[in-house]
Amino acid sequence: MAVFTSIGHENYVCNSHVIAILSTPRNSPNKRLREAAEFKNKLLDGTCGNKTRSIIVMSSNHIVLSAINSETMAERFNSNAN
Repeated sequence: MAVFTSIGHENYVCNSHVIAILSTPRNSPNKRLREAAEFKNKLLDGTCGNKTRSIIVMSSNHIVLSAINSETMAERFNSNAN
């Protein structure tokens, strides 16, 4: 059975498809990752206009933006895994 975790603003991702949760979206490698995903139409914005605080890398090569801190996001994924 698929387990979903909230990434904020009533948006959810499937735990089994998450590869990484990245913080500090303003550093250069993460900016390039975001721009490349946007160019390839693989960017999903779950911030609802708020400041991006974490970037989630999915197994389908999609990049999901979230307004939730990466530490909080990791706690949510770990609590849903149990």
